[in-house]
Amino acid sequence: MLLRLVHHNVRNDTVPKSKRDTGEESSLIKIVLADDQHLVRGAIAALLGLEEDLEVVAEVGRGDQVVDAVIGHGAAVAVLDIEMPGATGLEVAARLKREVPDCGVVILTSFGRPGYLRRALASGARGFLAKDAPVDQLSGAIRRVHEGGRYIDTDLAAAAMIGGESPLTDRETEVLRIASDGATVARIAATLHLTEGTVRNYLSNAIGKIGADNRMSAIRTAQDMGWL
Repeated sequence: MLLRLVHHNVRNDTVPKSKRDTGEESSLIKIVLADDQHLVRGAIAALLGLEEDLEVVAEVGRGDQVVDAVIGHGAAVAVLDIEMPGATGLEVAARLKREVPDCGVVILTSFGRPGYLRRALASGARGFLAKDAPVDQLSGAIRRVHEGGRYIDTDLAAAAMIGGESPLTDRETEVLRIASDGATVARIAATLHLTEGTVRNYLSNAIGKIGADNRMSAIRTAQDMGWL
């Protein structure tokens, strides 16, 4: 895992010289790294910092901080965890596609949920790999994305193909996502400006399509598949 690799690649008594001090700044790929787990974020940043052509110019712990960091630091690539407070990596990828289209996006995931890959690509991400991938795989993905290409982990791609597409409509997905936070039918209806009867119909349809026994079972299945 990335955290274990730090132990083997970074000696405690070795602090890399700033790449700006060596006159290499113009050729560096500037990266914004977003992950709400401080230790994981620091480990990934340390490993990427050993690459001569890569520089992590900002580290953030919330999804809603990414776009400002990318713009403020002129980053060329954003490396995003999926699950973050403020905004998910998928939501951030979609916003970057709209607001900073020149910034490439690499999504890291701890979950092998097949629906995530489709949603990541639809959001504008061009890289998608597991968080415990070797650093050379991650750095290679960053370079590929920076050059305008794609890098998709083969195991995750295979899982996505096997898992199939979500059977839910956009509205059913939205209702189920809000319900996953414990919202009542009344609250969902108020949030989406729908009647309570319409919300119940959407929930019933979603439960039936997923083949679940109840709302919570449907939510768990949809989350496991990466549909929410």
